[in-house]
Amino acid sequence: MVKILFVCHGNICRSPMAEFIMKKLVCDAGLKGEFEINSCAVSYEEAGNGIYPPAQQEMRRRGIPFASHRAVRAEAGDYDKYDLFVVMDSSNVRNLTRIFGGDDDGKIHKLLEYTGQVRDVTDPWYSRQFDVAFDDIYAGCEALLLRLTDKSACK
Repeated sequence: MVKILFVCHGNICRSPMAEFIMKKLVCDAGLKGEFEINSCAVSYEEAGNGIYPPAQQEMRRRGIPFASHRAVRAEAGDYDKYDLFVVMDSSNVRNLTRIFGGDDDGKIHKLLEYTGQVRDVTDPWYSRQFDVAFDDIYAGCEALLLRLTDKSACK
């Protein structure tokens, strides 16, 4: 089982969108039992809050089902619990590395790396462009799933 934790600043926009997009992609591919997928924040700012309503609206508009969600912050012990930490931007990389006290196993990766891009997923909290963030996240999740299920990539 591959355990993935999606990470953004507050865990109310980008990382929960990634969590539920990835869960749908995995389910649609018939691979539900092969993955554990969750999300978290690098800050306590939104701890306990649900998915931001515009993010919910965008997922509904795009046909992505989602469940009840409450924002949580990453903890040092998460490093040993997950195989992969997929972050939305460079700030998340720095903050998550600080929380974990390093990344000796190379588990932290930016989502858009999987699409061959080095840029960040724009934060829709500031940009208000939930559709643009959704498109980036969806493309990243598709590419990530392909990478994780492509047996030839392991050679």
